[in-house]
Amino acid sequence: MYKVVLKATTLAHDIVKKVVVDGDCVVDATLGNGNDTIFLNSLTPNGIVYSFEVQKHAVDKFRSLIEEKNLKNIEVIHDGHENMDKYIKTKVKAIMFNLGYLPGSDKTVTTKSDTTLKAVEKGLNILSPGGIMTIAAYIGHDEGEKEAEEVVKYVSQIDSKCYSIMKINFINRKNAPFLIVIEKNDNLREDI
Repeated sequence: MYKVVLKATTLAHDIVKKVVVDGDCVVDATLGNGNDTIFLNSLTPNGIVYSFEVQKHAVDKFRSLIEEKNLKNIEVIHDGHENMDKYIKTKVKAIMFNLGYLPGSDKTVTTKSDTTLKAVEKGLNILSPGGIMTIAAYIGHDEGEKEAEEVVKYVSQIDSKCYSIMKINFINRKNAPFLIVIEKNDNLREDI
């Protein structure tokens, strides 16, 4: 059965695929198991996907998958997403965040509000006009709830002349993940 009401990650994919074309530079700010990286690579096989992950075992596992599937143009970076500006020196068309903890792993190792806010700010600076940032936030655990509140507070204060921002959430499900979508207005100069 076709479902119109989708998971936050599925909705993020549907939105991102509307703006990314082959040859674009894109970012998976939270590699995890690599689902968003593989998705982004399918949209822009001749572009480049930068993927960030702090957990070495996740990086190693995904690098093995890249070799096994012979995926090209993926740069897996064993560093926090808050350092993306050290690695990316060009504008990007899409940035995807999937906050929380790595499924099937240690649930005490999660994304944190302080580093996520730095990453969002840096990501907005490298996002090209017309580009999209998606943030899937999970509030079903303590750190996730705090992080989600901080992210919503931060993005709520961003100038609407520069960015269009919406929050999409279930209103009848307690602690359900929600999605923040940020579009950089395409009438802005490249240096903003």
